Amino acid sequence: MSTNMTTTVPAPEIPATPPGTAEAPFVLPRFRWLRKNPTLIVGALLLVAVALLSLGAPWVATADPQDMDVLARMQPPSEAHWFGTDALGRDVFSRTVWGGRISIIVGLSVGILATAIGVVIGLVAGFVPRADAIVMRIMDGLMAIPGILLAIALMAVTRASLTTVIVAITVPEIPRVVRLVRSLALTLREQLYVEAAHAVGTRLPTILARHVVPNMVAPLIVQATFVAAAAVLTEAALSFLGVGIPAQTPSWGNMMAEGRNFVAVAFHIILFPGILLAATVLAINLMGDGLRDALDPRLARQL
Repeated sequence: MSTNMTTTVPAPEIPATPPGTAEAPFVLPRFRWLRKNPTLIVGALLLVAVALLSLGAPWVATADPQDMDVLARMQPPSEAHWFGTDALGRDVFSRTVWGGRISIIVGLSVGILATAIGVVIGLVAGFVPRADAIVMRIMDGLMAIPGILLAIALMAVTRASLTTVIVAITVPEIPRVVRLVRSLALTLREQLYVEAAHAVGTRLPTILARHVVPNMVAPLIVQATFVAAAAVLTEAALSFLGVGIPAQTPSWGNMMAEGRNFVAVAFHIILFPGILLAATVLAINLMGDGLRDALDPRLARQL
């Protein structure tokens, strides 16, 4: 009598990774383009460094930026005064660090305000044909006046303060955003998904919020960086001309205006605020260029 017996052979285990090879580290694909976009990284790091230095002024610059010492007038950089002293004996390092706050506040505020107001006006011009001609003629009139001259005119009829400076710089920057948003709106309103939303009876505010504005985010972010850089330069120019931030407030423009008469004997008074001003504007522009390359679909495929 014979018995058929079957034997079950266990299947061999398949290793997760081939022998002799290391498991590849996990990398988020969405951040892969950062490694190929050094412009954005350099600009962001430089801007963060300036921002941290300025925002940490109470801890970094221990000397009072308004404290005057007539016996220490126009001293060169030393261990006691890293950036030297100005014509009134005030510490240039402390004034430079505190002055960075003004530039950051102005650049950030103007960038946000000009973009927000420009989006609203641009959408009205792009989706309301009756208002398009009126709005664009007003914007063309504002753009016909140089921005710095318009800002000076606005400051001449108001009281000098940080708020009025922000408003005076924001007004000339609005037309740039309006023209960008209007051109984007004219293109987007012809898209099939927008026409389909119109056909099913979707209200215009809903169409703008769901389908139009999200497609404008990338170019608006890039435009906002350039507006912020221009605002920083304009604020410094207004203060340099004596029509911006009050003279007693430390700002880079005020410092360079005060030190221009002493360049031959104490060039450090305008050297260090000038370097930080240039570094801040350069950092914002680098970020704008990097964001443009990263957010442009045609360029993003190459990164």
